[in-house]
Amino acid sequence: MTITAGSIVKHQGAPEWGSGKVVEISASRVTIDFSDGISRKIAVSHFGTLQPADRDSYLPPPKAESVLIKPRRVTRVAKKK
Repeated sequence: MTITAGSIVKHQGAPEWGSGKVVEISASRVTIDFSDGISRKIAVSHFGTLQPADRDSYLPPPKAESVLIKPRRVTRVAKKK
């Protein structure tokens, strides 16, 4: 199997991870965002465990809601001279 950025794959040994999208490729490993919400790095030596998956089987993980927190105001106390 040829792995390219954007490929949809599944890991034979971990079906609970769901399908994943290849997001980064280096000489020694690939980074895959799996449907369970976890990004995993798979070494070249384990490429045999990756199988092509149907594009429709990949569900991007839900984006975490960002919570906007307002900084607290700090009141300064005047020093006595």
